[in-house]
This record gives sequence, structure tokens and C-alpha cells, in this order.
Amino acid sequence: MLARTIFAVLGLAPLLASGLAAQGRPMPVERDPAPTFTSGVDMVTVHVSVRDRRGRIVRDLPASDFSLIDSGFGRRIEHVFASESALSIAVLVDISGSMAVDRNIERARRAVEATVGVLQDGRDELSLFTFDTVLREIAPFTSDLDRIGALELTESPYGKTSLYDAIADAATLVARRGNRHRALLVVTDGVDNGSLRTAGEVSGVASAVAVPVHVITVGGPLDRRDGIGGAGGAAAAVSLTDLARWTGGSVRATGTPEDLLAALEQLLSGLRYQYVLTFKPGFRRGWHPIEIRTADDNLVVHARGGYVAGRARLTW
Repeated sequence: MLARTIFAVLGLAPLLASGLAAQGRPMPVERDPAPTFTSGVDMVTVHVSVRDRRGRIVRDLPASDFSLIDSGFGRRIEHVFASESALSIAVLVDISGSMAVDRNIERARRAVEATVGVLQDGRDELSLFTFDTVLREIAPFTSDLDRIGALELTESPYGKTSLYDAIADAATLVARRGNRHRALLVVTDGVDNGSLRTAGEVSGVASAVAVPVHVITVGGPLDRRDGIGGAGGAAAAVSLTDLARWTGGSVRATGTPEDLLAALEQLLSGLRYQYVLTFKPGFRRGWHPIEIRTADDNLVVHARGGYVAGRARLTW
């Protein structure tokens, strides 16, 4: 089997011959107007992954094991079924100036390379974005993973980090995919110093469009010493962790290739096998925080933190 390798993220060679070559330098992605979300249907759908305390996926739970808290009150779950499916993953790579520190950009290259390697060629689909102060599409969604694996990216680390803005914009693009087993995978050092949005605002966007945000933080000894976010400090780490959790995602700190591979394999297994829950939305318009529980308190549930009922406009 041909190895799928990203030769040199942030290298100086031109893009390989493809449709992207004709485009030259990747252009910034145009931001859509602020979206208006509406339930518009009789049911809300939530995708849920369940793990035991050792991080293993829990399969074949009966519907009776699940319960739902909506805005502090119990709500009846109408249907529960298990779903195992191909994946739609968008990888968002931080190329801002902070990624030049301590070879973090090389760790980001390995993260993209490893993601391509653990997905199923011809079944799963992948897209690739980069960001600093703006979001750029490097490769649109494709199930030809060799095509992604052969790409070279030409940008060099530079400028401020609009991490939260880039997550909101990319999550909205991912939401357009028909596959419901979809996610945004962010590869970053965890520092944001240029966004107009807050972590809470971005988590609202991503949760409303039902896209979990999973963050892989790459950092050498300097960043690991300070925890997730490195020089961003504890406040940055808490905000990024909360953002991911509210969308049903996660933050995983990686410092070695073994850390990275283990994190990706665990993450993707949870995306591939999920429970799908449906319930009737509440009557109150706007944002409804929700919590999904299981009968066994020892199990860990991952799901988005809420939904929008009626018509509500989320500000960009």
C-alpha cells in the first residue's frame, strides 16, 4: 500500500499538479452572513458517543439507558439507535506566528499526516484548511486521501492567531456535508490572540450546526510545561476546552508521535460509532442547553451542549 505522506507542511515547493495548482496561493474563504437557525422540523437530532472510564467505546446500549435534560428539565427521548458510518473530517491547521516556536509547525505536519493515515481511503472523506488571521481552504472534501496526502502547503507561520474565528467559519462549512458523522479537527498550539469572537460565541455556532470540534494541541517541552495553550496560559486552556466540550468535542494535548497516534485513534473511533437520539424541541425560542445521561454513572457521554429552537440569529 502506498504510503500517504505530507512531504513538507509549510515547505517552499509549489503545490503538486492538481486543480489546486491552477489556483496558486490558497485564497481566504469568504465568510457567510450571520446564519439564522431554526428547528424547522418536529424533532431535534443529537449524535452521542459513550465511553467507559478507560476510554473504550461502549456499544449496544438499549434506548432505556439514556435520559435527556433540556434547560434543566427532563424531556422524553423519542428514538435511540446506533449508527456506524464513514466520516467527514475537516482538518484546520494553525499557521500563525506562534506555531514557529519550538518546532510546533513540524508537529502540526505530523498530525495532518497521521490523520490521513488512520482514515479509510475511498470511504472516509477529508478536507484541509489553514488559518492565521483568516481561513483558507487548501483542499475541498474528497475520499481520495492520497490526493490530500500528496499536498504541500506553501504558507509560512506568520501573524496573529484568530483561532476562535477560524473554528466558527470552518464548522459552518463542515455542517454542509450530508454525512452526519462529521467533525472539525483543529491542530494548534492553543493560543488565540486575534479573534473577534469569544470561545462561548463560537461554541454556540458549532453546536447549533451540530459539528463537534476536536482539538489536537501540538507542543514541545515548553508548551507542555505550561499546559494546553502553552504561552496562552491557563485562561486560554480553559476557554478552548470549554469550547470543544460544549460542541461534543474534546481537547487532547500531544507531545510525542505516540501521543498523537493514540489520540487520533481514540477520537475517530468515537466518531465512527455513535448513538443517534431524537426528541421534540422545547417551545421557548432560542438556545436550549442540554445534557445527555446514561443509567450507568461510570460511563462518559460526549454530545453537543444544546440546540436552537424556533428562529434565532447567531451573531458573527
